[in-house]
Amino acid sequence: MSNESNPFGGMSSQYATNVQFGAAPANGAAPAADLIKDTTTAAFSADVIQESRKQPVLVDFWAPWCGPCKQLTPVIERVVQAAGGRVKLVKMNIDDHPAIAGQLGIQSIPAVIAFKNGQPVDGFMGAVPESQIRDFIDKIAGKDGGQPQIAEALAAATEAREAGDLQTAVQIYDAVLEQVPDNIDAIAALADILFEAGDVEGANEVLARAPEDKKAVAALVSVRAKIALAEEAAALGDSAELERKLAQNPGDHQARFDLAMIQNAKGQRTEAADNLLAIVKADRTWNDDGARAQLLKLFEAWGFTDEVTLATRRKLSSLLFS
Repeated sequence: MSNESNPFGGMSSQYATNVQFGAAPANGAAPAADLIKDTTTAAFSADVIQESRKQPVLVDFWAPWCGPCKQLTPVIERVVQAAGGRVKLVKMNIDDHPAIAGQLGIQSIPAVIAFKNGQPVDGFMGAVPESQIRDFIDKIAGKDGGQPQIAEALAAATEAREAGDLQTAVQIYDAVLEQVPDNIDAIAALADILFEAGDVEGANEVLARAPEDKKAVAALVSVRAKIALAEEAAALGDSAELERKLAQNPGDHQARFDLAMIQNAKGQRTEAADNLLAIVKADRTWNDDGARAQLLKLFEAWGFTDEVTLATRRKLSSLLFS
């Protein structure tokens, strides 16, 4: 797409991300029977990982005993069929096939995870309204009305941010929000940048722009959790003093807990997780299972597809069920 046809092109041209934007198959929309299927652990790679390299795939994790799952199933199937082949839906019964859900750190169902290019990219939990599912599919697979341009802009902003060019990233997110004020990706990313830069007030102002019915979207929840954890950590004092306490008494769980909070605030996720895991291993009952509860808060802040979240969930499961 040229810069002339893309209103965001002037800012993002140096970040040449190619965006596959959910086009329908060349032979027309896929038949409804081909859009929705059940899968198994053995078939997951072919049905989801490989298929998502062609087009986005939504994976619905469910179980027969789950009431909200029964509410969600007919709604999401209807929306996927109406999307005309832009996405596929794959359903996985976690009672029969728990391994994949465990690897993704899924703790409650229904949970829907979107895969693109072989990777999990976004998701939601619960029996959400039909309108929210449509919005989710539009975000993942794209829609008409300028969305391809916005998708390219958001991809370019992500590249700019990863390259350390925060000024360009902020400019692109601001431009997107001028065109689409309720774009959740732009709101969450801009708020996260402001928070990381120390502008907590600015981050909260951006988060407040999110529509009321979208405030529970995972990306926004993650930024709010980061802000809350940082505020808690700010009151905990000096990490060096806590490290001295632990050197004198490795069993000082409160010092280890406080140190983990400070480490997380500094971006030292692995270190923070390891300290909380050490408390769980030493004394599960400490502070009413407080270390495990804090890990769950960190997972929420980091996002359930984050590498450290996934690795720590596996370690936690090994401790709890060994």
